[in-house]
Parts: sequence; structure tokens; C-alpha cells
Amino acid sequence: MASNVNPDPFTTRPEIEGTFGVVATTHWIATAVGMAILEKGGNAFDAGVATAFTLQVVEPHLNGPGGDVPVIVHDVKRDRTEVICGQGPAPARATIAHYKSEGLDMVPGTGLLAACVPGTFESWMMLLRDYGTMRVRDVLEPAISYARDGYPLVERACATIQTVEQLFRKHWPTSAAVYLPNGEVPRPGTLFTNKTLAATYTRILNEAESGGGGRDAEIERARKSWSQGFVAEAIDKFCRTQEVMDVSGSPHRGVLSADDMARWQPTVEAPLTYDYGRYTVCKAGVWSQGPVTLQQLALLKGFALDGLDPTGPEFIHLQIECAKLAFADREKFYGDPKFSEIPIATLLSDAYNDERRKLVTEKASLDLRPGAVEGFGGVVKLRRAEGQREAVGALGAGEPTVGRFGEVRGDTVHFDIIDKAGNMVSSTPSGGWLQSSPVIPELGFCLGSRAQMFDLEENQPSSLAPGKRPRTTLSPTMALRDGEPYLAWGSPGGDQQDQWITQFFLRHVHCNLNLQEAIDAPAWHSEHFPISFWPRTARPGVLVVENRVPKATIENLRERGHIVEVGPDWSEGRLTAASRVGVRRRAAANPRGMQGYAAGR
Repeated sequence: MASNVNPDPFTTRPEIEGTFGVVATTHWIATAVGMAILEKGGNAFDAGVATAFTLQVVEPHLNGPGGDVPVIVHDVKRDRTEVICGQGPAPARATIAHYKSEGLDMVPGTGLLAACVPGTFESWMMLLRDYGTMRVRDVLEPAISYARDGYPLVERACATIQTVEQLFRKHWPTSAAVYLPNGEVPRPGTLFTNKTLAATYTRILNEAESGGGGRDAEIERARKSWSQGFVAEAIDKFCRTQEVMDVSGSPHRGVLSADDMARWQPTVEAPLTYDYGRYTVCKAGVWSQGPVTLQQLALLKGFALDGLDPTGPEFIHLQIECAKLAFADREKFYGDPKFSEIPIATLLSDAYNDERRKLVTEKASLDLRPGAVEGFGGVVKLRRAEGQREAVGALGAGEPTVGRFGEVRGDTVHFDIIDKAGNMVSSTPSGGWLQSSPVIPELGFCLGSRAQMFDLEENQPSSLAPGKRPRTTLSPTMALRDGEPYLAWGSPGGDQQDQWITQFFLRHVHCNLNLQEAIDAPAWHSEHFPISFWPRTARPGVLVVENRVPKATIENLRERGHIVEVGPDWSEGRLTAASRVGVRRRAAANPRGMQGYAAGR
């Protein structure tokens, strides 16, 4: 007798499917806001802007208005995929000489000296103006409402506040005023407000609507309120007048100015792409770490991955060994292409990768092995971290990523949205988290710390220079299939982003897992190469896997020479994904962690 029991494998939740549109984000409130915008007649880009502003409010330990963002969009009307670079550059006074005169040999991981030009607001206004259909009020009102009236604070936010509680009390009183209401660390589920941030966005909205005119005029006035008005003035004053304690152990004034903000606008560029079988994978340029996904695929395409067990030792070993080679090249070659030529065409070429692939053997490499391209690249210096990396401590969080066993240090947010028309947006906003620098009291938010990714050595692709973009880890992704826009996905997680992004793609393409299955599958990451954040250390050969990886696989990986560390069952990767095939829209979201991940349709 035939059984009616569903034979599908277990997943933590179903893969969402519908025809109207899908929103997958790192917080259920943001997902609801994004879906509400679609239901009101907005497109994916309108929903993305409203979602992003809401995420700044409900996940303040993971991103903020003072941060930065890359955005990948596919616009059906334009029939092309584009990248919006919302990574602000170093300020005009951010010179190597200045930082060394402050007694520094590294850019601090926290505080005012780590601040670049905030890139989020201008980027969301560009997305709204050039791709969206709604007005400023439509996309700002949800965030204003939650900041003013309150939202339930997730456990991880409370834990982050508790970690930096003494820093706030002793050194950052403006942050204590916001995040220690009534002088106490808030409990999980507390109805939390940030009325000053609500007032900041309300003032921007009022100024945007004060002069009449149409949608574009309102957006332009909102932009000026931010980059040429009261927001820039408050940031300028705070950086000039406040000496702020940071991870160096000494207080410093900032170098970011109102003029820096007035001079900068986001840019639009074509994505870097790599053809992998039926798929064309799209990433941001070499001012991000995004191309390491493309480099991994260029190496992996030389191996027979179809039919491999996605939790088996061969699958994991090959992905990790290729990741080591790609990330080594990131360290040597990547940087702002406006300041130095980056040989990305060579790095993605068949000839280059055919030679690099020969370095992958049955044994794990314990060496950092960047490639050689004559006339290009810097000197890679390896600083080893003995034992567990430095944790978040009394002076804040330098690293916006998950820790060794999945514990959150700062982190990031991500969302993927596809509307009924087929417009797609994938974005990974980050920076300006509550633990990065003190709250600016007139504004209710703090600045980011992306400048910590610069080197204070001359003649490196990643050397600090005024107007230069730091090599961000933020890395949204899109893929076409058979020439048609198909998939948007990404993950928070600093240096781990393009490891988890690649793993998801391989599981989906080679193992025929659907979006939710590919997210739920056991995951892992390498700590072999230098992290992008203060204190820039590496743990050569270390491979961290979830406890759900089979014991036989773990033993085999150790026999191959990997230094395997086993974390909790659900500690690796925080992916979301959305796809379109014909009229069908699908989405999936990560069950890991305490952030309340959600997908909607």
C-alpha cells in the first residue's frame, strides 16, 4: 500500500514558494516590512530600502546608519545586473603619517580613527531614486515607528550590550545613555526604543518634504540633510571635539569631516562575473572580497563534484583547499582599483587556475600560498593567533563577525528580495554597530570601523590613503542560470561570508539541494588566512566544523592534516536566499543563532 507520508528530507522550515514575491532577511520584523512594501505596490527596490532602514533599528548590534553597504540589483526594465558601491572611502585626513604620529602601527578596530565616510544612507537614496517607485516617507516610516515606539530586543543584542557594558560606563557615556536604559543591560524581549534615532530620521523626512516638488526632489533634499546638512555637521563636530577610547588602549580624535561626506556619492558599476557550467555568478569588484567566490569556482570547476556527499571529507577538503588559495590571493592582490591596478582577469583565467589547482592534493596545506602575477601584488605578512582569537573585551569589538565557535562579536545583516515582476536585490549592510564607536548624541547612532582593514604600510594594495575604499568583506551574490536571472543569496560573517556563500552554491548546484536544504546542511569555515579585522591574525590549518558533520568525516579530515575544531550543531553560516524561475518565487532563511531569521512571500 502506498504511503502518504511526505518523503522529503528534514529541513528546519519549508522552502517558501509563491508567485507574488519573496523577502528573506536576518530579522522577522524587517521581513514583514519588506513584504508590506510589496503588498502596497512597491517593487523589490522599494522593499529593499525599507527593509534596510528597519534592520538598522532592530539589529543595532549588527549594522547601523553609520555603516557601509554593497548592493547587487537586477532591474527588469534595464535588463541588466548592476552593483551599487556603498562603501565609503577613507577621509581626506586619513593618512599613514597621521596614524603613525598617533603612535599606531595598525588602524584601531574601534573608535573614531576607524571611521570611513558612512555609505548607507546615500546608497539607499540612490536605490530608491533610480530603481524604486515610492517616496521617502514610505520607506522611512516603518523604521521611525520601531525606533520611536519600540521593538523586542533579541538575545544576541542584549549579550553584545552586556559584553561592552563597562566600556560604555567608563568611556562611552553617550552609548550608555541609549543602550543601558535606566542604567541596566536590557533583558531579551525588552521593548527597546531609540528615540534620538527616530528624531533624526523624522527630521530628514520633514526636510525632504518641506520644499514641495516630486519624488526626486524629496530624495535630493533627504540626501542633502544627510551629507550636507545637520547629520554631517553633528558627525564633524563629534570627530573634532571628542577623544574616544579604542582598542589601542588610548583615546583618539577622529579625522572624518563634513566635507568628506559632502564630496562622496555611491557609484554604480557592472559586476564581476564567472561562468560556472549553466551559471553566471555575479559579485562586487575587488574593492570587496567578493571575487574570492569566483576564484574558488575557477579552481573547483576542475574537480568532479557531482554526486559527492555534501558532508563527506572529499567535498569539504576540496572546497577548503581552494578557499585557502583564493583567500591568499585576496591578501596579496585585492584593493581599491581606483588606486592600483588589480589583475583580476588573470586571477580568474583558466591558465592561472590550471596551475594553482595543481597545489591541491589529498593533504591539507598549512602554508599561506598566494599566486604570482608579475608586476602586481603586495607583501603578505602572517601574524599568527595562538589559541582562540582575542575576544571582544573592555575596549569594544574590532571584528564584525562570528567567533571561533559561532559566538557573535558584532556581525552583519543580509537580505534577498524578488518581486512579482522579477526585479531582484541582494545586499549585505554592515558597520556602525553599537560596539564600534560611541553614539553621537545628537543623532542616536555611531560611526563604522571599516578603516581597520587598511594597512599602515606603504605600497600595498590595501595601504591607507585619503579617498581610498577599504577592502570590505561584505559580499552579496547573484547568479544567472542559462542566461536568465535566477538566484540571490548571501550571509553575514566577515571573512567567512564567501566560504559559506560558496558552500551553499555547491550544495545547490552539485548536490541538488533546494534553497532551504542547502542552508540547513552542516557547514564549516577555515581560519587559515589573516582575518580582515583587528588584530589581523591567522590560525593556519584550522578548520572549524559544525558538530553535525559526521564523525567519520571529521576523522578523515584530520588524517588529511586539517586541524579540525568542532563547534555546536548550528553555529556556521547565516545565509538567506531567493530565486526566480518563470512566475515562481522561492526563498529560504537560516535557522542558526538567535536573530529570528525569517522569509516571507
